Amino acid sequence: MPTDDRTMTEDPRKQAKYERLRRKMVAKQLARRGIRDSRVLEVMESLPREQFVPPGIRGAAYDDRALPIDHGQTISQPFIVAYMTEQLTPTSSHRVLEVGTGSGYQTAVLCRLCGHVYTIERIAPLQAAAAARLAAIGCHNVTFAHGDGSVGLAEHAPYDRIIVTAAAPAVPSALVDQLVDGGILIAPVGGERTQTLTRVVRRGDTTSTTPLLTCRFVKLIGADGWSPRVT
Repeated sequence: MPTDDRTMTEDPRKQAKYERLRRKMVAKQLARRGIRDSRVLEVMESLPREQFVPPGIRGAAYDDRALPIDHGQTISQPFIVAYMTEQLTPTSSHRVLEVGTGSGYQTAVLCRLCGHVYTIERIAPLQAAAAARLAAIGCHNVTFAHGDGSVGLAEHAPYDRIIVTAAAPAVPSALVDQLVDGGILIAPVGGERTQTLTRVVRRGDTTSTTPLLTCRFVKLIGADGWSPRVT
């Protein structure tokens, strides 16, 4: 069972409010819409999502939508976090690479489900803030890296699972190369405005690719992603 992280809000009334919202989120946004993995549901009911959004919008933390965070990035809709995690089929022995730490919320979900998480973020202040949040709720099975996530993190490869939380124009080949045989990668792939969540399974030197559902993510900036726009 996951650790209960109903932590960091000192006001007991606010704690109780967020606990109710978490239970409602799991029941109505996740389980009712087809998320079946009990471990994923338990973890997302225990994690204080409100701690991963800016203070001014914490009241919306459990809304059924993505929310803005600093530096023009977003925290994904709860259903998308749960769906991508379930599609990874994570186990407690897995070594997972997350491309795009962002707020750290997806990282925290993975830390509760996997043996070790390696997470890479190109925006240093986001990474520092996420690391502080994760430490505060007891997530210590994580290694942080700063850099271009589109090319992965070769020094710790191979990985059992890879999750990409920003949209690439195509599945980054460097990430596929860093999967173990039988490993799974989940990534949003497509244009700048809409993408398709895509599941890639590596079998030796070949891959099988399955489109899952339509989505919209911020762009994956990097050598094997989108180029930064010059203004």
